[in-house]
Amino acid sequence: MRKILISHLLIGLLAATGCTIYKPDIRQGNELEEDVIAKLQTGMSKRQVFFIMGSPVIRDPFHKNRWDYVHTLKKPYQPTVRKQLVLYFENDVLVRIDDSELAARELK
Repeated sequence: MRKILISHLLIGLLAATGCTIYKPDIRQGNELEEDVIAKLQTGMSKRQVFFIMGSPVIRDPFHKNRWDYVHTLKKPYQPTVRKQLVLYFENDVLVRIDDSELAARELK
């Protein structure tokens, strides 16, 4: 009798915990915060940009003068959101900031 009671208790406990599975947010890439991006200015060296922004997610070997900062966020039961910031350099100096894809957009 005791074994049956314990087995029913364990089955009930497992069933109850199965309904409350925690699903964390999944963040990947660089955090692209407005106050940090506002510190960027054309004319800065790559070293200064690296100090402010950190390492870019993508350093394309075919485009050495372009740094891509990408951030994706996946929340449970919601579409994935992606932001991207692209920085262009000439002679190791920041010449252009492309923030056209900085606004969060949903991926399918």
